[in-house]
Amino acid sequence: MNDDQLRDTLAFAVDVAWRAGRATLAHFQTGVAAELKEDLSPVTEADRTAETVARHMIGRRFPGDGLLGEEFGEVRPGAGRRWVIDPIDGTRAFVRGVPLYGVMLALEVDAQPVLGVVHLPALQETVHAGRGLGCWWNGRRARVSDVDRFENALVCTTDVPNIVRSGRGAGWDRIAERGCLTRTWGDCYGYVLVATGRAEAMLDPILSVWDAAALPPIIEEAGGVITDWDGRASYRNGHLVATNAKLADGLRALLREAA
Repeated sequence: MNDDQLRDTLAFAVDVAWRAGRATLAHFQTGVAAELKEDLSPVTEADRTAETVARHMIGRRFPGDGLLGEEFGEVRPGAGRRWVIDPIDGTRAFVRGVPLYGVMLALEVDAQPVLGVVHLPALQETVHAGRGLGCWWNGRRARVSDVDRFENALVCTTDVPNIVRSGRGAGWDRIAERGCLTRTWGDCYGYVLVATGRAEAMLDPILSVWDAAALPPIIEEAGGVITDWDGRASYRNGHLVATNAKLADGLRALLREAA
């Protein structure tokens, strides 16, 4: 895929995420009911409707591409191109009427993400990136911050108890001891904050591939670094750490020491 093709596909992906996000807003702050799935995560009619919108648009435009979505599984496994859909990342926030949820969309080519979109419908923010095309936030270039001292850093996570339950609590404690400001502005919103320079790091100890596939192009094209907790350049290992460039080595060194 050349740059022009990628640019056109990215514009399409942004439109898909926007339309799926608009579908979620019809249910937002309405008291929508949530059910528990087998993994005990919640799902609502908004999740299903948003994924249906995305699948329909992608299927019409790229009928030969594979699709993997959180709610309806995978079709055409083994295709050279695969779209990965998280219709609502942050369903627990969504159900409570909190606006820090997003629609996530990625395109993988030969198992590598070439574009990513995170659309935050209730905040009217969109961050998107394509490999070699930069990262963009509501029409302007997005870049990670230049903060280079832990005591000046904002570090986010989705849920501290999840970090403890995952056995990685010592790493979080080591970071907090360095004087960082820590906040649970989590799910995809935390990664958006890193990509746009409003936070320096976002850590998640438990992730599925649909939570993660959109993030490497976004963080890296914004000038940041994204790895798993062990420092490996993979988004498929069930955990992620995204940072600005200047704190990347130091923060990962703290996590290694704690491990």
